[in-house]
Amino acid sequence: MPNSTPQRRSSLLLAAHAVVEWVLNLFAYYLIPLGIGFVSLLALLFWHDQYRSSGDVPLSMHVLSQEDGALAPGAALARLRASSLVSGHDTHLSEAPVWFAFEPMPRSGSQVIEFPSRHALDVACWDAASLAPLGAATRAGGSGVISASKAGFVLDLQPLPAELLCRVRSAGPARLSVLQWPAAQYTLSVEQYHRKSGLLDGGMVVLALFVLITALINRQPLYVLFAGWLILNLRVGALSAGWDIQWLGQTVPSDWLLRSRSVTITLYGIATLTLYQALLKQNIAALRYVLPVRIMQWLCTPMLAAAMFLPYGMYLPLLWGITVCCFSVMTVGLFKIIVESRNRVASWFAASFAVSFLATIAEVAAAALGMRELLGVINSVTAALASSLLAALAVAEQMRIETEQREAAQRELEHAYQAMPVGLFTLDMAGHFLSVNPALRKMLGIGRFVPGRTAWREYFSEGSWTALQQRVHAREEAEMELSSRDGGQRFQVSATLARARIEGVLQDTTEKHKVTEQLQFMANNDPLTKVFNRRGIEQEYAQAAAALAAGKPMALAYVDLDRFKLINDLFGHAAGDEVLKQVCERMAGILAGGQQVGRVGGDEFVIVMPDTAIALATIICRGIVDRLGSTPFRVGDKAFHVRASVGLIELAPGIPMKDAVSTADRACREAKLGTGEGLVVYERGAEAFRQREVELDMVARLSGPGATDSLLLEMQPIMSLRSPRDTLNFEVLLRLHEPDGRVVPAGAVIAAAEKSGRASLIDRWVLNTTLAWIAEHAERLGNTRFVCMNLSGASLNDERFVQDTFAVLGQYLHVASRLCLEITESVALHDLDNTRRFIDQVRSFGVKVALDDFGAGYTSFSYLKELPADVLKIDGNFIVNINAHPANVAIVEAMVSLAGNLGMKTVAEWAEDAATVRTLARIGVDYVQGWVVARSQPAERLLAARSAAEFITDPELLELLGELDARASAGLVPG
Repeated sequence: MPNSTPQRRSSLLLAAHAVVEWVLNLFAYYLIPLGIGFVSLLALLFWHDQYRSSGDVPLSMHVLSQEDGALAPGAALARLRASSLVSGHDTHLSEAPVWFAFEPMPRSGSQVIEFPSRHALDVACWDAASLAPLGAATRAGGSGVISASKAGFVLDLQPLPAELLCRVRSAGPARLSVLQWPAAQYTLSVEQYHRKSGLLDGGMVVLALFVLITALINRQPLYVLFAGWLILNLRVGALSAGWDIQWLGQTVPSDWLLRSRSVTITLYGIATLTLYQALLKQNIAALRYVLPVRIMQWLCTPMLAAAMFLPYGMYLPLLWGITVCCFSVMTVGLFKIIVESRNRVASWFAASFAVSFLATIAEVAAAALGMRELLGVINSVTAALASSLLAALAVAEQMRIETEQREAAQRELEHAYQAMPVGLFTLDMAGHFLSVNPALRKMLGIGRFVPGRTAWREYFSEGSWTALQQRVHAREEAEMELSSRDGGQRFQVSATLARARIEGVLQDTTEKHKVTEQLQFMANNDPLTKVFNRRGIEQEYAQAAAALAAGKPMALAYVDLDRFKLINDLFGHAAGDEVLKQVCERMAGILAGGQQVGRVGGDEFVIVMPDTAIALATIICRGIVDRLGSTPFRVGDKAFHVRASVGLIELAPGIPMKDAVSTADRACREAKLGTGEGLVVYERGAEAFRQREVELDMVARLSGPGATDSLLLEMQPIMSLRSPRDTLNFEVLLRLHEPDGRVVPAGAVIAAAEKSGRASLIDRWVLNTTLAWIAEHAERLGNTRFVCMNLSGASLNDERFVQDTFAVLGQYLHVASRLCLEITESVALHDLDNTRRFIDQVRSFGVKVALDDFGAGYTSFSYLKELPADVLKIDGNFIVNINAHPANVAIVEAMVSLAGNLGMKTVAEWAEDAATVRTLARIGVDYVQGWVVARSQPAERLLAARSAAEFITDPELLELLGELDARASAGLVPG
């Protein structure tokens, strides 16, 4: 009870303070602004305007436009008196001088004469009675009793003559009139003029500066644009009111005035259009109104050029026409946007347009009816301010929308930050967490988080903070793997340095790391027995071979389980799998450290024994044979006896694994035959190795003298499908003359040459022999357009062979044009630049180039344009049985079409029947090569023939040949 009274007083004080604060906020936020607005409106509508002037009287005048030559004042006056009186005169953009005479009204007190046209450039006046000059004035200054004043000029002479003669020169749509004022009222009108000008200048400049400062602080280009638009709106309003002769109280130089008007109006249009497009860009795109806006944008540049270089009188009609069109288009666009999207930005912008337009109409109407300012409210000043205010509301509405979008994005970002399943953090440069999301706290087990106090080192391994710092300073985005302080977890961190802080993402990769290790184990190990698989044992062999090259011994064993298939067949694969596991366990128990076993087949194993002499390896392998064969393998209640055969070889440096395994397998097969009681050992120098040397004998022959003595050439005809009986083209094929007289394909020679790096020797011999044979029999080969010859990839990359090729082509330049060098597609694409350079050089000798086996590589089409070949030889795999595979027909047809578009001829290989040739002819293949036309022929048979068609013996193809001949005679293209 004792504390209840103080507590009650405290509560009452808090409640009273809340009421006072609410009342103050009510006044500050609502009542004061509303009161200011109400009083201002009341003042504008009902209070007395202390600057309101009256008493101006329009005077009638005689008007003469000086269209021809110069006029003296007397002559002009004489012609003027013959004209009728008018209240005003429109120049209609004419810049010719205008003479006018008028009689001032007799009135008491001091009187002045005003010439209010804002388009007048200069005025001069005379006393009509004596023709004595009274003065003259331009925008730059005056003399006598005439001076520039307000938007026009004023004549101040006491007393006024009975009649005055004046001449005025104008630019633009000038409206000439004469007003007579009481001197005091005119002085008041001048004050009113400058007051309104200052009001317009001050209000608009302050508003523009406020918007500009806001834009710069918030880095918003849109509001910079709006600030510039406000200034231009000020100038356009000043031009309408005739106040553009000054800027911020300073007089605009007279020679700048007209050009500044043109440029100001144009820039105002450009700014208005840009603001329109910036505020309503999304709506314009949604309504498909982009093209009209783009057309208006394209008109801006020529309009700016016209404003700068065309005379004012020529520029204005062009401006009016384009303004009407653009204003109409923008108005229609605004209307569509308002109707269809209910966009408040568009509504405020449309209201700004409407105020400007209505104010202009109001001023025209006021001038026509003689009402000076339409109740003193609707005029160019209020129009400019109202238009700017409404445009500001449009921009403010856009700001509100963008603010809401930013706030929504921030809320979404905050939600995402909190809900993100990966850890997000910010660190200071001392390694303390400044912020963490819930996922990170859960990941690291952070209980109580204190920004700037919780340290990185508390949760991660030693040295990880230093490494992270170094990496983020070294590159923009740093990634690294690290472990937890206790080593139980693995993490992946991605971090970057921003504003002297480290922003990062942390992912728990513990499970991924385990899975990766497991996948790596699965990639290198057999899933059943857990020993290495083929890939894993190859890696072990590669590592061990390095020690072998250093002089250390090494052995390799091939283990095969005899009759193991019976276990699978009789007792099932489950029993067999269990036996294999036990086999591997027994072998692993015998092997020494560093010796590895790998499963390379169902019941076949390879054992790599690095740093193991053959004698020790023999003991180990004998132990394996005995251990596997002496004790049965038990699976459940069954016992299986398994015998193993082992082939063991002593390795020499440099032997590839496939050769080593092949030799060990041969030894194992020998052991299976019963030799050596399950184990056969090949030491260095064994017969198996000598047999391998025999296999390499061919390579040695190619390296010695007379390497090409047993080689010869045959030719396989290539038949044209467009003129079968008119051409004799062929491909030269390499053959080997065996000692027993047989002629066999030289595939073994080519393979050996490629393995030994002697391919260029073979190609050089074929090139020389072919060109020499063509040159010797050139007269008998009159129908031969090209002779194809294959080039190996090794030769193409042999710079010495390439140079020799150019030398040979130079020697046989007169027949080089009949040679067609075939380059295999895969070889061509291996080194595209080198291939292209080679092709360009041989083509300079007239040699043709063919891409062989086209289509075999997946990059064919994408690189074809890079290779300037003459002939495309389509890979035979697409041709064989082409009619049984419609897809091949479509592919070949695409190749033919592509080759034709690139100016290449096509040759189809491996054509084996007449139906295939018919299909190839139908889809437009140029040449065909295959056994259905002819097999390879001795050279002398080619010399006896006139065309490839003479070798055909197939009846169906001969019948097709007749059809092709008929089409050729009729001038029809096959297919």
